[in-house]
Amino acid sequence: MTENDLLYTLALQHVPNIGDIIAKRLISHCGSAEAVLKEKKQNLLKINGIGTVVLSDLYESHHLKEAEKEIEFIKTNNIKVTYFKGNSYPEKLKHCIDAPILLFETGNVNLENQHIISIVGARKITTSGMAFCEDVVEKLAPYNPIIVSGFAYGTDITAHKAAIKNNLQTIGCLAHGLNTIYPKVHKKYMVDVEKNGGFLSDFWSTDTFDKNNFLKRNRIIAGLSEATIVIESAEKGGSLVTADIANSYNRDVFAVPGRTTDSQSVGCNNLIKHQKAHMLTTPLDVPYILNWKLEDDKKPAIQKKLFVELDTTEKAIYNYLKENEKQQLDVIAINCSLPIFKVSSTLLNMELKGIIRPLPGKLFEVV
Repeated sequence: MTENDLLYTLALQHVPNIGDIIAKRLISHCGSAEAVLKEKKQNLLKINGIGTVVLSDLYESHHLKEAEKEIEFIKTNNIKVTYFKGNSYPEKLKHCIDAPILLFETGNVNLENQHIISIVGARKITTSGMAFCEDVVEKLAPYNPIIVSGFAYGTDITAHKAAIKNNLQTIGCLAHGLNTIYPKVHKKYMVDVEKNGGFLSDFWSTDTFDKNNFLKRNRIIAGLSEATIVIESAEKGGSLVTADIANSYNRDVFAVPGRTTDSQSVGCNNLIKHQKAHMLTTPLDVPYILNWKLEDDKKPAIQKKLFVELDTTEKAIYNYLKENEKQQLDVIAINCSLPIFKVSSTLLNMELKGIIRPLPGKLFEVV
């Protein structure tokens, strides 16, 4: 992206009433942000969904002047800018209709050929929630995932610190420009995060700090990721917004269940109850459901046994797969007269015993 392209794209981004969806529509129609700003108003009004209110402030000269100032900030602070049509733009975000037209980045982010997981949850995380979050990151470490979160109090910073501890890349998605950090107490973690990943934002250095920015930021957390994990949540909260956004993007969501009397478990329990999230009871549920595979040199050594004790359910599933070869989970459940949740957990146990293995397409077969 040339500096001239960046100038006009920033200027278009600066126009009130033009968000990312409308900006993409205008750029798609005209070919570039510069072409949009130089196009006649009557021609833009012919575009579906574009009205006079949207274009009311488009041609004001101060947008280019503000864009020039922001470019100076970008240059001075060595910030990387990624355009939504560029090759380096995050692949998963490209499929999100409301993804930002520009992403600002610091650090050493590398999103190529990686499993990417978002971990979100309560800011007032409990001791048990913190322990579970750390365990999830540690158990997923052999799969080398990128851990994404919002660099906020509680669950977010727990996830970032656990990623750094396990030598995993981690990305903090910020609800403000890259000229500041919130909360200030987390400034001490910035160097480690940038060494092991970095920070992303779509906010300018001049954007005012506003609580609504956090909700807007959540679309990036959800959009970057293959799946979102909610560790803890009260009945309402930003992590539930992130889960809803992830669902709208057709991404997997996991939620950690808790006691019905625990206020910080209400949100997760509701996600599970309303079938908006997979129930996450062990970290290995994540690679199992997402069908992740370990490289041969990272697989735990399992001594093959000539005879493995099977319970009644395992015997039924084993005999069925032995006779019918590769089968999907729901087909196994129907033919073995077992509930899907029972089959799912049993298959995981059998996989760990080295009896069966998962295949692409949620198929399973006897080893």
